[in-house]
Amino acid sequence: MIRRSLYDKLKEISHSDYYPFHMPGHKRMMGHPFLDDFPNPYTLDITEIDGFDNLHHPEGILKDSMERTAAIYGADKSYYLVNGSTCGILSAICGTTRYKDRIIMGRNCHKSAYHGAFLNHLEITYLYPQINEKFGIQGGITAEELEDLLKTSYGVAAVFIVSPTYDGVVSDIKSLADICHAHGVPLIVDEAHGAHFRYGEIFPVSALDLGADVVIQSLHKTLPAFTQTALLHLKKGFIDIEKIEHYLQIFQSSSPSYVFLAGIERCIKFMETEGKQQITRFEDHLMKLRRHLMEMRYLKLLDRSVIGNHSIYDLDVSKIVVSTERVNLDGRQLMDRLRADFHLELEMCSVNYVTAITSMMDTQKGLERLEHALKTIDQEQLATINQKEQIRESTIWKGSTSTSGISLYEAWTREKKRVLLEESEGMICGEFVYLYPPGIPLVVPGEILTKERIRTIALYKQKGFSIQGLSDYDANWIQTV
Repeated sequence: MIRRSLYDKLKEISHSDYYPFHMPGHKRMMGHPFLDDFPNPYTLDITEIDGFDNLHHPEGILKDSMERTAAIYGADKSYYLVNGSTCGILSAICGTTRYKDRIIMGRNCHKSAYHGAFLNHLEITYLYPQINEKFGIQGGITAEELEDLLKTSYGVAAVFIVSPTYDGVVSDIKSLADICHAHGVPLIVDEAHGAHFRYGEIFPVSALDLGADVVIQSLHKTLPAFTQTALLHLKKGFIDIEKIEHYLQIFQSSSPSYVFLAGIERCIKFMETEGKQQITRFEDHLMKLRRHLMEMRYLKLLDRSVIGNHSIYDLDVSKIVVSTERVNLDGRQLMDRLRADFHLELEMCSVNYVTAITSMMDTQKGLERLEHALKTIDQEQLATINQKEQIRESTIWKGSTSTSGISLYEAWTREKKRVLLEESEGMICGEFVYLYPPGIPLVVPGEILTKERIRTIALYKQKGFSIQGLSDYDANWIQTV
């Protein structure tokens, strides 16, 4: 069978009526004036010729641009990232730790944080987020647990957490930062999904304004910027800025795209000018959508009522998280219905919910299409709903089952053997197991494979989810130490 080319597939979707409730935040600029004066990208694609500066040794136009960005965001230094938030996370972890140091890290971090720990051979002490069983999502990180770990863990060099989570859950960053600083260690926050926080009135406060020392933001996730563009912000005091800059030289491409760099600069300029008016209109449309979705009887919208429970300090309401816990559909089936019957493409789904990413570039018509689709499906449930709430086997990762046998680095580099997944209970995992999105590992190399984890992986596979990280793409076999 001859597959169609990627280019042809992209052209097809660009001319279709499929609406994107997923990244990137520019939503393909469908009819938006922001796109009108942006030329053919090939005409902007240059290398480091005279007058255009060098990202790895900025002295002119790029230096000035990044300094303006730092002033806008309130950072001491800000850096343009063309390798996504991933290169910022790797640079932050390697730049705040030394070989075989200890890092305290949220167990719900993106896989790139684990890669950073691997590169520096770090010992990891995990912070476990609270669990909201009702929605099947992870809550926030508790300040009390962090305090206890910093008191009892020897040689901690840095603390790394993700806030907001993929589902929009925000932890109490100020309290976490104050605790870190009292113990003399920096707080790194993966704020990849919060680049829009500094704009608008209804979004949480950015970690950069709450005391975090290093903040990584993906512009492309929620703002009008190209995929793979991001920002790294640094605050002086608890970090070595030059050391982090050194690692940026390693993890950033030596041939950065000037199209991407211009896109970053243009996105920030737009947000500081006419974008402010547009985001006010978006907020009005978004809150109207949320009010209407709260009227659903069976599908359930995650709303601000969860704040104050499960260490959820705040919630990013631009994420439309809808629970399927009380209907005869799981998350995968709901996502498939929205795609097939309503031509809406969502960001991700889990067994118990779906997540749609909205941004200021969404049209009112697009938001109305999402409302119509969800409310139509909700009304259909009247004929099929079980009268009592269904009880589903939980697929939420729980910290009590993540027992480490050996270090991440040792497990990843030692000789391994391949065993059937169902026969691996009690063995030490030698590779990652995760769903993508969101890219949070279900099992990390070095952790002991428990009956619960094996059952969860099998359930995801049964439900048709794409299980990644395993050398066996069919997820029948797993590498063990």
